Amino acid sequence: MTIIKNIPVEGSGHRMMGTDVFFPEGERKLPVAIYVHGFNGFKDWGNFDLIATQFAAAGFFFIKMNMSHNGTTLDSPLDFADLEAFGQNNYSKELHDVQQIINWICNHQNPYHKFTDTDRIALLGHSRGGGIAILKASEDDRVKALITWASISECKTPWGAMSVEKMEKWKTEGVMFYTNKRTNQQLPLYYQLYEDYQQHATKLDIRNAISGLGIPILLCHGTIDPAVPYSKALDLKRWQPAANLFSVESDHVFGRSHPWFENSLPKPMQEVVDESIRFLDVCL
Repeated sequence: MTIIKNIPVEGSGHRMMGTDVFFPEGERKLPVAIYVHGFNGFKDWGNFDLIATQFAAAGFFFIKMNMSHNGTTLDSPLDFADLEAFGQNNYSKELHDVQQIINWICNHQNPYHKFTDTDRIALLGHSRGGGIAILKASEDDRVKALITWASISECKTPWGAMSVEKMEKWKTEGVMFYTNKRTNQQLPLYYQLYEDYQQHATKLDIRNAISGLGIPILLCHGTIDPAVPYSKALDLKRWQPAANLFSVESDHVFGRSHPWFENSLPKPMQEVVDESIRFLDVCL
């Protein structure tokens, strides 16, 4: 198996995204699976290489990347080293980032292009990344299959349940801070995040996007997810009845944590990975 990590790919604002590729040895062209991480996440969270390796072993060219403005850098791909970039992130930038990755792997000048069948591309997104994957699949017909893990159903993180008073305070001060419970960092969220949503609300409408999709879709969700409730998966399924819904009794990250030092995945995560691979084997 070939594993190459932290390849620089240009994303939003000309920032470089550390990008990993995993693929099996051989001459045949492989279907492509692109993983999109969620809010406060990164491509290596929870030893994601364990998951990437399984997809590659199953015959996929697996790509995962750090979003351009997720707070990591090429030199520090595991840490929130650039808090200003984190604060300047928004949904539009993340959509552009995923577009750049698709363009990158489809570029005939890309040295990895020869290993890929770019007529068979799937997007796989977790949490907010699931919402981004839905939106991108709806606007890019190169995407032939879609998988979401614990996906959001609307682009309103983190203000969806905020009071009028808190929203006004955010607008007045221009920034609020999110506490990363793992690192205890105070991560800035600038008001531009909400302004971007307001400006592009139609484009960022997940309900409309998934309703119009005609590609195979697998929705995976934990029934005891405290971060994105299981009801959100039911919403997505209701808006797109043709989608497959796979439920496991688990939390938002399917039993994982970071750092993850084990050489195997927790049972719920393994079940989701197995189902995802089965799904792609059939539809790609």
